[in-house]
Amino acid sequence: MRWVGADSSLSPTRWRLRTKLLVTLVGLLTATTFAIGFLTVVSLNAYLVRQLDEQLATVTGRSQSALDSDDARQNRDPVPPRGAGGLVAPGQASGTLAAISVNGEIRRAAVLDDDGGAETIPLSDVSALDGLDPSQDYQTVALGDDLGDYRVVATSTRDGAVLITGLPMQPLQETLGQATAIIALISLIGLVAAGAGGAVIINVTLRPLRRVAATATSVADLPLDTGDVALAVRVPQRDTDPHTEVGQVGAALNHLLANVAAALSARHESEMRVRNFVADASHELRTPLASIRGYSELTRRADVELPPDIVHALGRIESESIRMTSLVEDLLLLARLDAGRPIEFDEVDLSALLVAAVSDAHVAGPAHRWELALPDEPVYVRGDHDRLAQVVANLLVNARVHTPEGTLVQVSLAVETGQATIGVRDNGPGIPAQLVPEVFGRFSRADSSRSRAAGSTGLGLAIAAAVVGAHGGSINVASRPGDTAFTVRLPIG
Repeated sequence: MRWVGADSSLSPTRWRLRTKLLVTLVGLLTATTFAIGFLTVVSLNAYLVRQLDEQLATVTGRSQSALDSDDARQNRDPVPPRGAGGLVAPGQASGTLAAISVNGEIRRAAVLDDDGGAETIPLSDVSALDGLDPSQDYQTVALGDDLGDYRVVATSTRDGAVLITGLPMQPLQETLGQATAIIALISLIGLVAAGAGGAVIINVTLRPLRRVAATATSVADLPLDTGDVALAVRVPQRDTDPHTEVGQVGAALNHLLANVAAALSARHESEMRVRNFVADASHELRTPLASIRGYSELTRRADVELPPDIVHALGRIESESIRMTSLVEDLLLLARLDAGRPIEFDEVDLSALLVAAVSDAHVAGPAHRWELALPDEPVYVRGDHDRLAQVVANLLVNARVHTPEGTLVQVSLAVETGQATIGVRDNGPGIPAQLVPEVFGRFSRADSSRSRAAGSTGLGLAIAAAVVGAHGGSINVASRPGDTAFTVRLPIG
């Protein structure tokens, strides 16, 4: 059943396995204990009633004999002439009841008090005995608040009357009540003890499963996306017994981890081959590109007059060689950063670096509006000046080439909780939401909402992310139409 509006965390379907097992165990024990206690009380009640009936049969025989031998029976009057003592045979137990019924109507009734004396009972108190038939078996009759419940039986006398004899049910009821209380108390103590013991046993039994879960959690916390991952974590050997359910899970997890480790190793080797190829190819391309650029410049600047179309072609060759050289340099830088080559750390004045970068951006994009906000004191970090300058330049170029003329670009620098924070914000058209997670990927480009007129290679932001990561910092972006903000955080010192 699903409870509408209830806290879903309290639903049994969301309980922990330990809680489910403990609740199930206690529930079964409670049901079993209740059934045993109920059957015990019912059996005890039947046994005590049977004993009471046997006693009542003895009492009835004595009372019958007393009536039959009474001297007063000489006149054949069905009702003894004497008082209450004529109804109850001497020597009976306290509370024994006797009554004479003639034609279905009680004519006289008496009960023995605690002193053994017979006490006459008002007929109104025993009206429930009217009409008792000697053919009926033993039965329980309620005789009011004063007398309580009685177990009675009716027998015929020689005079045609009916002798009704009864024994009080109060002792039986008291015994049954005490037995019920004792059974309930013992059952409660047993349930508490069983619950506590069950909790300990379940806790010990599930300990191997928790170790398997801890192993899975430790693997989940490992950075498996990049680099050479040393996946040496395994489920302990004692928790991989195939004869147990937990052991089967542990063995399956170890097998899975072995396969994942092999796949990660193969992936890393493939990545290293690709990186080495890119690094080698980039390095080898630098020399021919420099030669192409040099020969084109030399030919264009020669004293020989060339046709205009040749001059244009040489200019295109020179510009494309410059662009390709820039691309090769970017690829080589990324390959070196991927290989984990250390960068040179020195003291870098970020304030001066931003002033120079914004000044260069203003010259390159005079149609944009540039604003710079710096703290009163210079901000210094440890890092590579040229690489950090390249990060800022790439962010400013990104803001310039992907926004229309007249866009406001705000550059800021602040110190927050031991970090230097560089912000580059523009009020351009923004980055599409589906591209924001991929904006720092290599060769990632935005769609037509951010102009591609400049022919970006798609490596600028990837280089920025790699350089910032090599400095132990972070870079992120938040974008919506009319507001795009890149934030770079670098540790101070």
